[in-house]
Amino acid sequence: MAAAMSSCVTKKLSKPNYSTSFDPPAKAVTNPSAVKVKLSTGAQRVYVVQGDEVLLATPCSVGTASTPTPHGTFSIYSKVANRRRVSSPGAGYPMTFWMEFKSAYGMHWGWVKPHPCTHGCVRLPIKSAQKIFSMVNTGTPLIIAASHPEDATIGKTLPVLDDTALSDPPDSYMLSSKVFADAAQGKIYNY
Repeated sequence: MAAAMSSCVTKKLSKPNYSTSFDPPAKAVTNPSAVKVKLSTGAQRVYVVQGDEVLLATPCSVGTASTPTPHGTFSIYSKVANRRRVSSPGAGYPMTFWMEFKSAYGMHWGWVKPHPCTHGCVRLPIKSAQKIFSMVNTGTPLIIAASHPEDATIGKTLPVLDDTALSDPPDSYMLSSKVFADAAQGKIYNY
């Protein structure tokens, strides 16, 4: 029996965890003025915190060394549920649940990888992006640092997500309004 359980565990660990199936538990916001978001670039983790209580924790992807996610204390000053990238390359690409904290920098849905891979934005799993978007207001503080105390506790319990093997859905889907309708339901394409 132990050998059988051991092989099941090994099989389970070898299968990649895709961000499209990650659905973080979230506690309700009861005091919006006490909510803040903490982003750990070293651990690639986002924590929505109310007072000292973590309401939601999720893996994310951050900027590379050559195009890093900026550190510091910011405020989420713009929220757009159905936003598209305006710069090239990639103009028109959906950046659903956009939460901007610095000009041209935001948290939004995107493929998550176990290493820094963005141009400075913060990519979130679709269900994480949807939930965080509903939990924060414009003006919510965002503290970005190399690490946060939560990395050693709840951060360690989060899975490693790796969307490397997922290909982008066809442009006909990504450039259509269906991508936003699906995002509103917490899904992307057929993943």
